[in-house]
Amino acid sequence: MAKMRDLESVSIDPQVQFLLDKARNENVLTAFDRADMMNICGFGSTGVCCRHCLEGPCRIAPNGKGPQTGVCGADVHQIVARSFLNHLTQGSSGHAEHGREVALTLLEVAEGKAPYQIKDVDKLYRVAHDLEIVTEDLSMNEVAKEVALKALEDFQKQTGIMNWVKLRAHEDSLNTWNKLGITPVNAHLEITKAVARNAMGCDADPTNLILGGVTMGLIDGYAGLHLSTDLQDILFGTPKAVKAKYSMAVLDEKKINIAVHGHIPMLSEKSVEWSRRLEDEAIKQGATGINIVGVCCTGNELLMRQGVSVASSFSSQELVIVSGVLEAMVVDIQCIMPGIQQVAECYHTEIITTLPYVKIAGATHVNFEPSEADEAAQEIVMKAINRFSKRDPEKISIPDQTVDAYAGFSTEQIVEALSGLNGEDPLKPVIDALVSGKIRGIAALVGCTNPREKQDYGNTVVTKELLKNNVLVVSTGCAAHSLAKHNLMNFDGLEYCGEGLKEVLEAVGNAAGLPSLPPTMHMGSCVDNSRPADLLTAIANRLGVSMNELPAVGSCPETHSPKALSIGTFFIAHGIDVHIGVSPQLSGSEFVTNVLYGDRTDEHEVNADKLFGGKLIYEQDPYTAAKLLLERIDMKRETLLNKLVAK
Repeated sequence: MAKMRDLESVSIDPQVQFLLDKARNENVLTAFDRADMMNICGFGSTGVCCRHCLEGPCRIAPNGKGPQTGVCGADVHQIVARSFLNHLTQGSSGHAEHGREVALTLLEVAEGKAPYQIKDVDKLYRVAHDLEIVTEDLSMNEVAKEVALKALEDFQKQTGIMNWVKLRAHEDSLNTWNKLGITPVNAHLEITKAVARNAMGCDADPTNLILGGVTMGLIDGYAGLHLSTDLQDILFGTPKAVKAKYSMAVLDEKKINIAVHGHIPMLSEKSVEWSRRLEDEAIKQGATGINIVGVCCTGNELLMRQGVSVASSFSSQELVIVSGVLEAMVVDIQCIMPGIQQVAECYHTEIITTLPYVKIAGATHVNFEPSEADEAAQEIVMKAINRFSKRDPEKISIPDQTVDAYAGFSTEQIVEALSGLNGEDPLKPVIDALVSGKIRGIAALVGCTNPREKQDYGNTVVTKELLKNNVLVVSTGCAAHSLAKHNLMNFDGLEYCGEGLKEVLEAVGNAAGLPSLPPTMHMGSCVDNSRPADLLTAIANRLGVSMNELPAVGSCPETHSPKALSIGTFFIAHGIDVHIGVSPQLSGSEFVTNVLYGDRTDEHEVNADKLFGGKLIYEQDPYTAAKLLLERIDMKRETLLNKLVAK
């Protein structure tokens, strides 16, 4: 049996260490230990294993010995490029389905079939205006229906350009995509084409396969990120600054605890509502109330809009159950470990799946449809209430310290805060700080945690290194969990900031009635990576430059999910450099790595940096990664300042 890592090597979070130790003592296997037991496949880790037909599987030896093509004749470059496209197709399809689910919900709400209210009417009308919908003489619900139908066109139309690409894309970037012939028409069409071109006997040009991957990144960005965020803001409200708590200690032994986990917020919003409506039922069972806690991006959605506290990111999701006080974990789609059911069987927790195409063997299923959201949420909360009496007191153990964190920094909220310094031109304070050097650049710290990696270490190290060098940092997804837990989203974290950045954060915060802005700004869930994109688009438009000319970068030090690759590809397509700290499984092909890492110097060769102005940076060491990101920031910063002076 493989040797398990010591607790300090698993995570820098002492509460995760505490609960992992408890799990091991109780002979409960979690993802951290399963990772130690798993032998890494040398072929798969370099992308040279092909399973796309029944002639194989075929694999190319990285050392050059043995067969150098598959049975069909595909060489290592074709195989690695297809593997990359396959990852991006998986990633973008999850987010595209997220967007479609939200669009269908908005349509049902507009038609009076689903029990939700439109919370941000102003954003509804702004989006309708930008979609060129004539709203005169239309009721609010009629406008909402037209917006929903425009969204659903992005999964149906057969010609032209996706509506949300036209709505949100920067003009210069769109011109580049059009020239390359990679601009998407509709999400389902492009995903289907990607699956088809990956099949044996179809696309065998590595460059074309990589460009197909960029299209998948655009599908993720516009059918997933932008479309989802816009419609969720309309339905549930655009986030505003909120103070909440992080860590496993948000669990409450005296209350009935329900963890909501996944990504789509429609059911979780209703679960919060029904937890409040059924409080008396909980008290009848001997509890003092009902406590909803968040896991992964559903947690981020509720945090941003309702101030619900967050218990865990992806890699430690099973440890929420190990606490012994979780009555139910309610899941929808994306990043749900099947292992939660095996862990739950060691305690009293009930795992409840909610979507017909995302089930777990042994779990309870409560089907969710928007039209029956109240019934589903009521049933789920009652199931949790009825589990309270089944707790085993001998298995209860909860850490006791929470961390304050400020979240809710939508693009609109950031602009509102900046308007306290300049109401007529809110972005001018950021522009002035960029030009003066008080802000050296802008970084989005995004993505995941990974059971193979030391949890939170890469995310926090990269962030601290950027902050001390006066880089403005925003964050989303599970990476935001890492930063929040380690005081990088409260005022204590200002000690990590360089003097110039700290001065700007304090000035903007004071204008907004706060001591400061937090050192890193929580912008939301994975699909809310649209918000950093919107912020960069606004800054580029204000400066009159392309996005690829901004001193801006993205970093995902602890990624585990293919969707992190597709989100990263979306940003690279806009000319933003993106760092990842976990192998993207590309090293088997020098051609593919050269194209994506921008290392080709021959003017006739294709590379991402040349095509888009941004590239992929793979670096495991977070200190070295931060240094590389700063070098790219400085390079673009110098070019930008020279251009502004020339104007």
